[in-house]
Amino acid sequence: MKIVSLNVGIPREVLWHGQPVTTGIFKSPTSERIRLRTLNLDGDRQADLTVHGGEHKAVYCYPVEHYAYWQKKLPGRDLPLGVFGENFTTKGMLEQEIHLGDRFAINDAEVVVTQPRLPCYKLGIRFQADDMVKKFLASRRIGFYVAVTREGSVAAGDEMIPVVRNASAISIADFLRLFLTKSFSDADRASLKELYDLPSVPLDWKQYFRERSGV
Repeated sequence: MKIVSLNVGIPREVLWHGQPVTTGIFKSPTSERIRLRTLNLDGDRQADLTVHGGEHKAVYCYPVEHYAYWQKKLPGRDLPLGVFGENFTTKGMLEQEIHLGDRFAINDAEVVVTQPRLPCYKLGIRFQADDMVKKFLASRRIGFYVAVTREGSVAAGDEMIPVVRNASAISIADFLRLFLTKSFSDADRASLKELYDLPSVPLDWKQYFRERSGV
């Protein structure tokens, strides 16, 4: 498990359907070692802090393994690392294998897995395609967010060393399935009860599932 590419960027204004939009989704790889702080990486910012960034979304991780899928799905398109807006392009950390609450040490920093990434329309801006959000969600290749439990410095090539693995029974893939399901089984409700007990999961997600499931 490692960081293949470390990607940062500051918000920029772009035109989308004739309207100016400010977005921080444009990230570029850097070879520098960068300070990882509680809310983000040095040199990286988010535009709309109501839905992006913050303590539970300090860093977005996206598996490099998914790039091969997208190269087939989007033939002829240039896909530089960081194109999905991720801060860490990771290796060996697929959604089925990463669980809520898992902790990883990166150099002298430490992070904890908090939630999957659900795309907004700005992914469509990055790809200049209105249907990209739908394609991304349908692919189930969504990546995940981590919170920073110990600040430190990180760089491309750093190993992400497990401190706690399988902290819960809920993988990122499971979380997405729970989000997309139209009805909850008894097993799903049991999973939700565990989710509610996880301190790494944001309160707004817990409230969302309580309202939908009645649990």
